[in-house]
Amino acid sequence: MSEKIFIMAIDDDDTILDIYESGLSSSYELKTFDNPIKAKEFINSNERKPDVILMDIMMPQIDGIALMSEIHSQESTKHIPIIAISGLNDAATLNDALLFGALDYMVKPFDLGELESKIKKAAEISRRKNH
Repeated sequence: MSEKIFIMAIDDDDTILDIYESGLSSSYELKTFDNPIKAKEFINSNERKPDVILMDIMMPQIDGIALMSEIHSQESTKHIPIIAISGLNDAATLNDALLFGALDYMVKPFDLGELESKIKKAAEISRRKNH
């Protein structure tokens, strides 16, 4: 791929955002948000949409499931694959995430290599749908 995969990561945990920064920013274009409201404003106002969104589930203000649902209800953003990332490892949370539009799911703490392969797969799907 000529262009770097553009990832938007949303998590209220700075440690997780640091892991994204140190593990992903050299290979990908990365925009991180610790505030889901700011992330929503960015995605709604920015011309360039991310190829993939990494979304925490449990966040203040708006949870990841609600934000996923909102992103996928809009014409301009409904094609963007979302990988849900959560500290919760229960079937109900996983089911909700997949039901409301997550393409994939990872439980914290996650393996960065595994996350990268999920990102690449999601970006391929995104780019196929978008072109």
